[in-house]
Amino acid sequence: MKKPINQQERRDFLKATAMLAGGAMLSSIPLAGAYASGSDTIKIALIGCGDRGTGAAFQALSTKFNIKLVAMADAFQDRLDSSYQSLSSKFGAKMDVPKERQFVGFDAYLKAIPLADVVLLTTPPGFRPIHFEEAVKQNKQIFMEKPVAVDAPGIRKVLAAAEEAKKKKLNVVVGLQRRYQTNYLESMKRINDGAIGDIMSGQVYWNSGGVWVRPRKANQTEMEYQMRNWYYFNWLCGDHIVEQHVHNIDIANWIKNGHPVSVQGTGSRAWRTGKDYGEIYDNHSIELTYADGAIIHSQCRHFEGISNRVDESFQGTKGKIYLSGSNQAIMKDYSGKELYNHNTKGNANPYQTEHDELFDAVSKGEYRFSNVDYAATSTFSAIIGRYATYSGQTIKWDEALASDISLMPERFAWDANPRLMPDEKGLYPIAMPGQAKVI
Repeated sequence: MKKPINQQERRDFLKATAMLAGGAMLSSIPLAGAYASGSDTIKIALIGCGDRGTGAAFQALSTKFNIKLVAMADAFQDRLDSSYQSLSSKFGAKMDVPKERQFVGFDAYLKAIPLADVVLLTTPPGFRPIHFEEAVKQNKQIFMEKPVAVDAPGIRKVLAAAEEAKKKKLNVVVGLQRRYQTNYLESMKRINDGAIGDIMSGQVYWNSGGVWVRPRKANQTEMEYQMRNWYYFNWLCGDHIVEQHVHNIDIANWIKNGHPVSVQGTGSRAWRTGKDYGEIYDNHSIELTYADGAIIHSQCRHFEGISNRVDESFQGTKGKIYLSGSNQAIMKDYSGKELYNHNTKGNANPYQTEHDELFDAVSKGEYRFSNVDYAATSTFSAIIGRYATYSGQTIKWDEALASDISLMPERFAWDANPRLMPDEKGLYPIAMPGQAKVI
């Protein structure tokens, strides 16, 4: 267990991470590897052509730099075609992706990555460790979406590749965009300066109505069905506590300068109970316990017709703060005196800022970004939350990280079966607290 940190140590760390998230930490270090040849065109490859991948490519191509999309890869032809059409309608001059550089299938990433200086890794998160490892191996600058894995073996693979990326001075930006968002950065500066003292408790939320369902079609193999409905299967998604709620858990870790040493909680399938919803839960409520004894409550749920809530609140020894992705930040002391109220108008789009700063570094040949450590830590914090709710047990960080239980299929092919298969009624096994083996 880590020893409790004192206030000054926490302030020093937060100052450093605020600089890193803003892109100032490593700016004096020359860039190695890709895009060191002096060409004024930055070539990018899109690995994963779904909505978020198309959005990431849109943001990359919207930067002020001389960028061309030269390769695209996806498991499905129709997803690639749709993405290509959307991007071409907006960025025709920046699109240089002829048919021979449009790759489809499980191995498509192996063909696209070598063609680019910068790769955008935006497939469902189960594939992230594999794709990140390959991109680092091929010396590419990287943007990858959150979360970065779905199980402990995947996290270990990501952390190992991250160490290689640091040695090679490869910029890696991860799509936890709150780290690039003005209200969070400004708030962290004030917390770093001790405005509300030591953080002793908090509450983080992602409560919403859920996401899409794609009905099973005739003649689909089980692999294709699960790939099309990736959100409902843990080997692809990690459950919504991982895929979505990781944003809010990441803020808890950022504010606490570390990760939870243990997690306990509860969850279930209360609203999404049919066979269309795979294996994941629709609600999780957990407690994250940190090394200094602070406990942060985390809640996420997908119920239709509910009141939505996506935000974070924290209580320190001298005051409290409320934060949200809609640019709000309100800090008060316990007498009610307002210490800070962030101006929500005119703030930059953090999704765009991530790409602006990454491509600025690449264009200047500078090594600035190594986001993987905090992204992997927050991803694994969310994974442990799933372990806790599925098992009903208190899960300790070190024990969970050592787990060898992998969710990934033994073979990637359309005729291969995932590890989780439906019964004769089309229903999938659901984790039962008290019975499920998670680590």
